[in-house]
Parts: sequence; C-alpha cells; structure tokens
Amino acid sequence: MVFSNILGHSRSISFLSRVMKGRRLAHAYLFSGPEGVGKATVARAMAAGLLCTDTSTLAPCGYCPGCRQFASGNHPDFLRVLPDGASIKIDQIRAVKKQLTFSPFAEGRRIILVEEVQTMRREAGNSLLKMLEEPPPDNLFLLVASDAEPVLSTILSRCQVIAFAPLADDLAADIIRRHAPELGKRDALNLARLSEGCPGWALAMETGEVLALREQLIPALLEKKRSEARSIEESLFLAGAMAELKTDLNLLLNLLKVFFKDALLLSLCAESPAPVSAAHTKELVRARERWNLSQLSDKICAVDSAGQALARNCNRGLVCEVLMLRLIA
Repeated sequence: MVFSNILGHSRSISFLSRVMKGRRLAHAYLFSGPEGVGKATVARAMAAGLLCTDTSTLAPCGYCPGCRQFASGNHPDFLRVLPDGASIKIDQIRAVKKQLTFSPFAEGRRIILVEEVQTMRREAGNSLLKMLEEPPPDNLFLLVASDAEPVLSTILSRCQVIAFAPLADDLAADIIRRHAPELGKRDALNLARLSEGCPGWALAMETGEVLALREQLIPALLEKKRSEARSIEESLFLAGAMAELKTDLNLLLNLLKVFFKDALLLSLCAESPAPVSAAHTKELVRARERWNLSQLSDKICAVDSAGQALARNCNRGLVCEVLMLRLIA
C-alpha cells in the first residue's frame, strides 16, 4: 500500500487508495485540517505512488527511475510550492504556470504540490484559480491548507476536499515516538495532548523554545497581585520574548489558545479535559478561579486576533505587545 507507513486518517487514506487504484483521479484535491496533523505527509505519499513507473502495485517500488528521482528531490514532474516567507507569492504561482505550458517530462503525469495554501493573498490565489479552472492535461494539483484560516472560496469550489481530523492522543504519541524515539511514552503522550492530536505540531514544539516560553507565560498570566505599571512592564518583556520566536510564534499562540480552551471547559464541566500533567491540572484550576467564562472567551478571541494579524503580515513585535497587554494588563 502506498500509505502503509502512515498511522491514522483511515477514512481519507481509504478514499484516496480507491481513486488511485481505479485511476479515477480528479484534477485537484485540497487536503484540509489542523496544522501538523499529517496532511502534507499523505499528499507526498500519494505523489510518490503516482510517480512510480512500476504499475503492478500502488505502492512506490523504491527502485524505478521515478522513485529514485522523487526520493532525491529531483523529479522533473514533481513541483512543490512552499510559502516564501509568510505567504505564497504571485511570482511562485506564475513560475508554476510557465512550467505547465510544457508536457510532463516522463510522458506520464505531473504533480503540483502546493502547501499552506491559506497563506496566499488574493492575487496569487486568483492566478492559481485560473489553472484550476482550465487544468492542462496530465497535471494533478495537490493543495494542502490549515483550516485555521479560510481558503478562497473560488479555490475550494474547484477542488475535491479531503478533510483531516486530529488524531487520538495515543496514536499521535506513537507517531511522535516514531520520529523522536528518545522520548518516553509519558513525554510523548503529554506532547500529543498539548498539540491536540497533531504530531507535526508536537515535534516542532519539542525541538524548539516554545514549551520553555509557555512555562514562563502561564504563571505570569495567572498572577493576581501586581501593580498596573508592573503589569505593563511584564507584558512588554514577555512580548519581546514571544516576537523572537519567529516561525514558532504560531505554535505558541496555539498553546495559549489550548490552555484557555481547557480552562473554559473545566469551568463548564467541573472536570479537567484530559490533563497533561498534575502541574497542568493545577494551572487550569487556578485559571478557573482567576477568570470567569466571559474573560476566558475574551482571551481566546485575543489570541485569535493575534494569529489573524500575523497572517496579514502585521508587525510581529506590535502584535505580541497588543496581545500580552490584553492578556495581562
């Protein structure tokens, strides 16, 4: 099986396996779901299977020229587009469009994988839309998008959407340990719960400075007795540390949102939602005592607003300052 090494997402994988086996492929698929859940991994596995020249099986053989070129990252009929900085630019889409004027090199199928489609601005999205409306023959588009931000509705209407959901904590923990075998079962499960079943997000947290800054932020948020001047000073200090995370800043925002959501659930249900640790449970209990439902909802909205501002390429330092002043001061 082409997807044999992928854990989870059985419904999506079963559907893709059937259309690949029957050669009833649409011209474009949009893989949509939470960040770090495995969408791009499934898309790349699908591309590998389709570019294998051994037609006796769906799984890539690993030995044919197509498999060797794909593994080396040099397959002429595999185009991969990633954000250039914060977004996918119009020039990147134009470059793809230019290559599509030529037939696939291997006289088979060309695959265009576009990741983080949600980062496209309207100009780049409209350029991509023209290709999706009149797709050149023998070209397959695989688009990957996080459902944290909306994708242009016109692009959605031209694709077959494959939905991905968060994985169960134990399954996500197994994937985390597969990529980071040095982690113990408990640590992997804690990361799985913190990432809400998104192992890619969990692995990014584990290797970066995000978790350490979270451990600094949460106690500061929960502290009650401080003067207004000290609140502002601490807000600006922590905002500076957040801004230095650069690409990991969105991960930290997700962690903050998870914390406030868990506190909100605890306030509503009086039962901790799958606690990560005893310390995490104590944090949630303190949060429930510290803020009411309306305040917790406001804090979730503040984190969402910060994420939206970053997506619009607003000044990250200013975004962090506004967020921390809303959360603390």
